[in-house]
Amino acid sequence: MRNWRMIMSLLAAAGAASGASAATVSRASFGQADGRSVEAITLSNGAGMQARIITYGASIQSLIVPDRDGQKADVALGFPTIEGYLKKPAFFGATVGRVANRIAKGRFTLDGKSYQTPVNDGANALHGGTKGFDKVIWDVVSVKDGASASVTLRYVSPDGDQGYPGTLTTLATYALDEKNQLTIDYKATTDKPTVVNLSNHAYWNLAGEGSPLGAMGHLLTIPADAYTPTDAGAIPTGEIRSVAGTVFDFRQPTAIGARVRDASDQQIVFGKGYDHNWVIDRKIAAQPRLMVRVEEPVHGRVMEMLSNQPGLQFYSGNFLDASLIGKAGKLYREGDAIVLEPQMFPDTPNQPSFGSVRLDPGQTYHNVIVLRFSTAPAR
Repeated sequence: MRNWRMIMSLLAAAGAASGASAATVSRASFGQADGRSVEAITLSNGAGMQARIITYGASIQSLIVPDRDGQKADVALGFPTIEGYLKKPAFFGATVGRVANRIAKGRFTLDGKSYQTPVNDGANALHGGTKGFDKVIWDVVSVKDGASASVTLRYVSPDGDQGYPGTLTTLATYALDEKNQLTIDYKATTDKPTVVNLSNHAYWNLAGEGSPLGAMGHLLTIPADAYTPTDAGAIPTGEIRSVAGTVFDFRQPTAIGARVRDASDQQIVFGKGYDHNWVIDRKIAAQPRLMVRVEEPVHGRVMEMLSNQPGLQFYSGNFLDASLIGKAGKLYREGDAIVLEPQMFPDTPNQPSFGSVRLDPGQTYHNVIVLRFSTAPAR
């Protein structure tokens, strides 16, 4: 018996040394909201990464990533306590839906019937309405240790929620593996026809949230030949416009700050910077494909984002106005972070040429987002 225990102990030690089953999950309280407990679920791997997911908004509250020298920093903007999310909601790290991005005037038609959702962005609806998926508490379905550590969260949105038809059941799974890869997997089903377009709204600063370097020095690469220009209210005009010869051409690595204030392009004036959809493809892919690569040259952190979605909304943090204080006790100011949202194109419910966000009973909506972190040598 003693020999058997010794053998098992040696096998366990060998497994840990090889990195097998090194990713772990821990759970803790993150306060209360709407009279309910909010949980924080922390996913950790053996390579130095750590993702903290909170059940409020199924949100990334923190993401710790090492740089080229092994120094760790939190690269996701957020608040240290639940009070920040309740008092000054800013979509930090949140799951946004039912329909991410904008719907013109908050109105759409489905099977001949008109629906009105709350307008919360000027005359338009943004990220699901006044109480979208970012402002509700999700239930923990499961947590798992192993080769990857994961948590699956569920939210059931009732028929008529924010004006949308159908009871929608959504699952959000966050999984961290030993290759410094965080995968976000969204799935949804409905009991009657509805519209769905989910995404994650994390704000990224690969120098570290609150860093004085900000995010405008990040080198951005978007493998897209076209984007969708908008009107002054950020609603796409319907045109698919080439990026060639414009400030929207990121097919080669380019510092975000190099052209973010270029007022010679009316689109930059409309958005007060970048807040547009890039056309990665015109269809949903069978497997995740590269949507964007971001490199922070000072510390060397690199993030590659893959998804099966056809569009990428890139927002350059134009409205961060120093009214929010983050986890490091620093003010978040304009250009301190960027948002990258794989999704269907904005206002698709009203623009059939963009495709469809319709979901019928018996179908499963699926958006998978893969975040691959690595480092690059000094330039």
